[in-house]
Amino acid sequence: MPHSAPRPVPLGGPRFQTDPTELYRQMRREHGAVAPVVLDGDVPAWLVLGYRELHQVTSDPVLFSRDSDLWNQWDRIPADWPLLPMIGRKQPSILYTVGERHRERADVVSGALEAIDPFVLRGRAERFADELIDALCGKGSCDIIAEYAMLLPVRVLASVYGFADEQGPGLVKAMNDMINGQEGALEGQRHLGESMFGLLTAKAEAPGDDVASRMLANTAGFTVEEVAQDLMVMMAAGHQPTADWIGNSLRLMLTDDRFAASLSGGRHSVGEAMNEVLWEDTPTQNVAGRWASRDTHLGGRRIGGGDLLLLGLAAANSDPHVRADSGALTGGNNAYLSFGHGEHRCPFPAQEVA
Repeated sequence: MPHSAPRPVPLGGPRFQTDPTELYRQMRREHGAVAPVVLDGDVPAWLVLGYRELHQVTSDPVLFSRDSDLWNQWDRIPADWPLLPMIGRKQPSILYTVGERHRERADVVSGALEAIDPFVLRGRAERFADELIDALCGKGSCDIIAEYAMLLPVRVLASVYGFADEQGPGLVKAMNDMINGQEGALEGQRHLGESMFGLLTAKAEAPGDDVASRMLANTAGFTVEEVAQDLMVMMAAGHQPTADWIGNSLRLMLTDDRFAASLSGGRHSVGEAMNEVLWEDTPTQNVAGRWASRDTHLGGRRIGGGDLLLLGLAAANSDPHVRADSGALTGGNNAYLSFGHGEHRCPFPAQEVA
């Protein structure tokens, strides 16, 4: 039976920073598997909290489309809305392309990533990690997030995509500003876009053994702007979640007694810690989004045509319907939704790179 009209929850504020897990539990108790929320500027949306409901949304790209033009709130969105970089309109990127065109673009992206030599990638990652750790060793104390986790992914990504190493700091700031959805979001998006166009211009003249050159060589009829947009998506999706994944894994290994000692008295591996984080403290908490192509029902809620649905990855991973014992270690269970699901999930080659 459908729930009565609920009071929307502001999707922001200190509780999302300090104790999101408990907040998602409270939202699930009060609203069920699909909760009404409001974004910056009191813009309404739905947050999908249930594992089964999120699986349903991401498995049906026709009913729950990635086409942001369907949104019924565009007349309320100002040009300087800070969430525009994350919920863009008419952005020619893989994020908002649907159908066969999306599958073609996904093939180009996957092909460019699959060609990365895993041994070369590992060597670069280890070299950059060693350099960052060496810089920290003599200081006595450090901010492990700002001085390590936030720097390592972008240095590796910049290298394999074709950027010069010295461009890393500017890229990191631009991506952080864009993803945070604050005042600098649009400027961060602009800087990242200009960097991508500059990279593609350079690689068109002098191709190399890198992701950007491979995408240019296999555009399948895509424009340079479309390739640049896809590179922006790949860079943003590869940097911030990986940085948060590193940080969350370090916190787990340093602070969680449940994890620190196994039943045999030994310590779990780094790989086990990172797998546990994908269940318990997923790097990307919420993702925008899907748009209902027509009126429908989901999780007992009536969803209007054009409504925005946000994917609550963290909440879905902790859904008691699939995690009856949330305190138990997950071991080798890889059924988490941290990489998404369906045709718009994180490409498998990108998961391997991460």
